Amino acid sequence: MGQPDAVFNKANLQADYFINKKRGVKQMKIIVCKTYQEMSQAAADIVARQIKKKPDTVLGLATGSTPVGLYQNLIKMNRDGVIDFSGVVTFNLDEYVGLPKEHPCSYYRFMFDNLFDHINIKKENVHLPDGLAPSLEDECKVYEQKITQAGGIDLQVLGIGHNGHIGFNEPGTPFESVSHIVDLAPRTIQANSRFFSSPDEVPRKALSMGIKSIMHARMILFLASGKDKAEIVSRAFNGPVTTDVPASVLQLHPDVTAILDEDAASCLQKQLLLNI
Repeated sequence: MGQPDAVFNKANLQADYFINKKRGVKQMKIIVCKTYQEMSQAAADIVARQIKKKPDTVLGLATGSTPVGLYQNLIKMNRDGVIDFSGVVTFNLDEYVGLPKEHPCSYYRFMFDNLFDHINIKKENVHLPDGLAPSLEDECKVYEQKITQAGGIDLQVLGIGHNGHIGFNEPGTPFESVSHIVDLAPRTIQANSRFFSSPDEVPRKALSMGIKSIMHARMILFLASGKDKAEIVSRAFNGPVTTDVPASVLQLHPDVTAILDEDAASCLQKQLLLNI
């Protein structure tokens, strides 16, 4: 059974969390929407409010199918003049090792195809790990330094893998981890093979923000949809905080909003839910 690790020791995390609650810091809020489309719009509204409040917001962004609807709504809001990305800075969670930026399955390409090419963000304000860096270890250190120099992440968008990973932090990843090189789990490779011609083409390694990096974000916006995510969402939010389910550490962050569609929320205890 995985155990919480030194920096994010379970007892310390829980103590800090309850202290924060006494000080009036927000507790985790779980919002259940009827459909993926409603979930995506609700998420976009939260991101838009953050950008309006702080035009130089630092966003942490995710890839995969789950946030695509969010990004489509943000593009529309930008085109309609509702939000302005000219001062926004972004840091992506992860990138495959060994794929050039122009590869159709690279996360660099994904982000430009699904968001950056369609909004008025400055290219110099967009950051992703470089999976072709001469020294991957140095690239991870530099990436952490860039996040710190930007003032830290104001709002981090997260999805969840079928095995509970956040970013590419697979089960067993220490909670004190910062940006690092990841050996992708077989289940992750299989899940991501839908974006490639075959599982054999999926890279076996990636660079990822660490769990500590994610937990340092001021606010976390967690998204999940579909029946296939229901069990792991329940384990993450109803179960113990353990490295066996990396997303479970989010129970101990002082400001998490989780937006789920009804299918993804179907295994959660009803008392946890706030329906909209």
